[in-house]
Amino acid sequence: MIIEPRMRGFICLTAHPEGCAQNVKNQIEYVKSKGAINGPKKVLVIGASTGFGLASRITSAYGSNAATIGVFFEKAPSEGKTASPGWYNTAAFEKEAHAAGLYAKSINGDAFSKEIKQKTIDLIKADLGQIDLVIYSLASPVRKHPETEVLHRSTLKPIGSTYTNKTVDFHTGNITNISIEPATDDDIANTIAVMGGEDWTMWIEALKAENLLAEGATTVAYSYIGPALTEPVYRKGTIGRAKDDLEATAFKIADQLKDINGKAFVSVNKALVTQASSAIPVIPLYISLLYKIMKEEGIHEGTIEQIQRLYAERLYTGAEVLVDEKGRIRIDDLEMREDVQAKVAKLWEEATTETLPAIGDLPGYRSDFLSLFGFEVDQVDYQKETNEMVKIEGLVD
Repeated sequence: MIIEPRMRGFICLTAHPEGCAQNVKNQIEYVKSKGAINGPKKVLVIGASTGFGLASRITSAYGSNAATIGVFFEKAPSEGKTASPGWYNTAAFEKEAHAAGLYAKSINGDAFSKEIKQKTIDLIKADLGQIDLVIYSLASPVRKHPETEVLHRSTLKPIGSTYTNKTVDFHTGNITNISIEPATDDDIANTIAVMGGEDWTMWIEALKAENLLAEGATTVAYSYIGPALTEPVYRKGTIGRAKDDLEATAFKIADQLKDINGKAFVSVNKALVTQASSAIPVIPLYISLLYKIMKEEGIHEGTIEQIQRLYAERLYTGAEVLVDEKGRIRIDDLEMREDVQAKVAKLWEEATTETLPAIGDLPGYRSDFLSLFGFEVDQVDYQKETNEMVKIEGLVD
């Protein structure tokens, strides 16, 4: 079939298997070009099919020749209907990994559930024995609690007062003001339940109870802070409370891993175009201005550049891991440079529908967004028939 992007708001309803495959190949080639990393050898990535999780899996495999197990929740293809992009990403990764002689298997299902945790434990026991790196990179808007069976839904809201600021429709380039009503206590609690550290803890406790964490094992979860102008709706809003909980969880997990000399970190990463960030008011406009500046400064990074640098320059240098005053790895250091943020703040004041084409990088934002779904990727002929029925070679039933 001929596959074209079909949009509904900030969601693309289709994905292109060959475009997704080319994206994966490009990331693999980048990691290979940077040379070997004296890193992990047996890696579990929870949330492994897109974004930072996918980049972590690729960096582990092609930077350190690691065996990888990926856990994710993706939609399989059916005749005439495409899979979700994460399905195609994983299929492409496993095809490349197996051709390179690398172990790679995957589990598709609800990572919050006891069933998927147990299936993962069984696979590690059968194939790898122990794991030396656990990446926690889940980005789900909902979570069914495995104990209470309550369905929690996260919200993106300020706390205490209504938040009003600029936002952009990245399809049209129109800048308007948006107001978001403040969160209730239930909103805050539900968002923490979905995006906080409880499930990360459950994963580590389940793995450790079965002696599946190797001596000196490391676990890393991903977070974001961002600039002052997004603080009310992000870092000081409901999601920020969840991130606070996630970051506090790293210290608790580190204590639990002391007997195996293990470590737990939260890595604060750069603002990037993702399905999740595209849904957050204000963020697309911020990113379009940020990208313009960082590209001009020659310091722009995509997902794979961020994670390769995290591994090579933070986690696996052979020295103590550098953290900030709150114990976090800061791989958002280039984004948060004072000169960069000062320029963003200035452009923010100037940003209108009329000025944005000159002062921002909305075409770059749109291109990055579409590439998440395998569209607008170089070296792909979108006029050709393509087979949507792609299988994941190492998918565990």
